[in-house]
Amino acid sequence: MARPADPARRRAERYGRRAETLAGLLLMAQGFRILERRLRGPGGEIDILARRGKLLVACEVKARRRDEAELVAPRQWQRIAAALDGYVARRAQLAGCDRRFDLIEIVAGHLPRHHRDVWRP
Repeated sequence: MARPADPARRRAERYGRRAETLAGLLLMAQGFRILERRLRGPGGEIDILARRGKLLVACEVKARRRDEAELVAPRQWQRIAAALDGYVARRAQLAGCDRRFDLIEIVAGHLPRHHRDVWRP
């Protein structure tokens, strides 16, 4: 029998999902179409995959309750890039698209911060 999830963990999960929804709305306001959310690929997960014209954006969303420095490690970006490679390999129509890796920070009480082109493979 599965035991119930920790209430603090469930709250954190809900907060993260709301942050991803807000980040998706921010990208749509910038003219992007959301292709996938929480896309799992070989070795990694992409929080949001969006497209505008010939530009694919793999977006990592960081949600925190207070403003504190937290970087995305290069190894995590490599896993995100691997997931994107696998996704594009299965969709020939995306093969010619440019790729960009963005970070959107969601901090309680602050406007979202969209950091564009934060990492390159």
